[in-house]
Amino acid sequence: MILYNVTTSLDPEIEEQWVSFMRDTHIPEVMATGFFIKSQLCRLLNEEDNGVTYAAQYYCVSLNQLEEYQEVAAPALREAVEKHFSGRYASFRTMLEIVE
Repeated sequence: MILYNVTTSLDPEIEEQWVSFMRDTHIPEVMATGFFIKSQLCRLLNEEDNGVTYAAQYYCVSLNQLEEYQEVAAPALREAVEKHFSGRYASFRTMLEIVE
């Protein structure tokens, strides 16, 4: 099993709007691609400098499946987030293998 983690630091002024967008639009669209079997949105509790950071986590069966998602579906989905929140966030992505 593979965990695809997208960590995003936000401008605090857009937090409510961003969380709503993620819950109502982005995460459902990512799940609708059929590449993932589970998702969750987490808020980091140990922030410094009054930051706001979230981790969107998506579970898929294999690394091949994740790589296909990144080629086929991810560019358009990332573009939609950028369209709504350009310059107000920074994201980085990690891929983790669940070993236990």
